[in-house]
Amino acid sequence: MSLTASSRPALAEEVTAKLRQMIQSGEWPLQERIPAEPELMAALGVSRGTLREAIKSLAHSGMLEVRRGDGTYVRATSELSGAARRMYKDHTEEHILEVRVGLDTQAARLAARNATEADITSMRTLLAVRQTAWTAGDYATWARADWEFHEAVAQASGNPLLHELYTSFGGVFHSDLVRQQLRPGFEGLPVAGHGELLDAIEAHDETAAVESVQRNLNSCAEWLREWLPQ
Repeated sequence: MSLTASSRPALAEEVTAKLRQMIQSGEWPLQERIPAEPELMAALGVSRGTLREAIKSLAHSGMLEVRRGDGTYVRATSELSGAARRMYKDHTEEHILEVRVGLDTQAARLAARNATEADITSMRTLLAVRQTAWTAGDYATWARADWEFHEAVAQASGNPLLHELYTSFGGVFHSDLVRQQLRPGFEGLPVAGHGELLDAIEAHDETAAVESVQRNLNSCAEWLREWLPQ
């Protein structure tokens, strides 16, 4: 894991690339704290100043979050996701949902065209976890499984750029799900956009897949408008 010595700017860039790789590989999971400075300095063979320069760069991109007195946490798996995470804070739930319509619709269409048997099996497992968690009142697990299902649809599209764009919504979508669950009358197990969508993907029916997504998101939009300030 040790890095070659060179000029400070080049070495800092090398360290930044190594830390980025550890995040993107999943070695450092989302929302988890990364190892402390002394451990990283020893592992990488670099000075505190070089390490901090690399961490500062990734914090600026939104991939890491430095909490004074607590440590540094993984907040995004790419610069794109990090920038999107910061950007979403400046927009309303309604605006985000409108953007999601485009991404979800295309992801569903392409997944119906390209999904493999392994994709289908993985998505069925996530829906089963989602249903069990909701029934048990385990809303954190329910929200995570719900989001992971939608992300799996995007991955099954076979378009890596679409998947990366969709993944960038992960934090805000997950937070919205948890927040919406607290509102009276929220339905946590809609069939449209989930079970119906998966059936359409398995049947390679692009039209039915898109229609299922549209029904689900139209329902979300109507429900959301009831809670928006008039």
